[in-house]
Amino acid sequence: MPDAEDFRALARSSPWRFTSLRFTFRQGRSATAVRAWLRRPDLLRVEDVTGALLGVVHGRSSVGGVLGAGPWDEPPPEPPPVLRPDGLVAVRPSWGSFGQADDPMWQDYRWVAVLDPVELADGRERDTGGPADPPLVVDAVGEVEHGGRPAWEAVVATTSTYDPRCGCCPLLHDAGVDRDEWDDAAGRFAGVTYPTATRVRLDVGTAVCVLTEVLDGTYAGEGHEVLIEAVDEPMADALF
Repeated sequence: MPDAEDFRALARSSPWRFTSLRFTFRQGRSATAVRAWLRRPDLLRVEDVTGALLGVVHGRSSVGGVLGAGPWDEPPPEPPPVLRPDGLVAVRPSWGSFGQADDPMWQDYRWVAVLDPVELADGRERDTGGPADPPLVVDAVGEVEHGGRPAWEAVVATTSTYDPRCGCCPLLHDAGVDRDEWDDAAGRFAGVTYPTATRVRLDVGTAVCVLTEVLDGTYAGEGHEVLIEAVDEPMADALF
């Protein structure tokens, strides 16, 4: 059975687990799903469930902004990660002074974090920016199925070192992240009871975060779901 360290290693591993992905994504219970085609490193197509085109994205993203003209056109060569014997990632490489080049973004960085949920694996000291203890307390990890595919599920709680891709759209609700992100946090989040337990699922084959579900507090019931339809299928240039 996988344990907390295995769960963290899987959460680090997405960039090296697949090259193309077809999936549906839904944020929130009442939201309408979208269907997407992702061809790494830099192509994304998004449609609504009727097949109407919502957008095509060319270019990778980074926490410093969407990659575009200038020195970001050609990101530096990506060094290999340190792998464990089981092939999962023990240590991610340092991606240089401009930050890691991520998958193309749709609407906000939560999308990027869903596809590559490294924020669930490695923490960072908020004061110094240095590496820190794990960002989550991870309860017993279980093997489940999600959309007909093997997944690992855990109930987690954030710690003071949880460091999301972007503070305005983290995968998990956290009081410290909100205080750091919003100047008016004291008023904006007055009366909010932050969760102490959130269900999280990672797809074993791709390391994509296919489910979050808040289990308690003000945000109980919130989360997202991804259903993976195909992995590493050929995707023609004409799609993009």
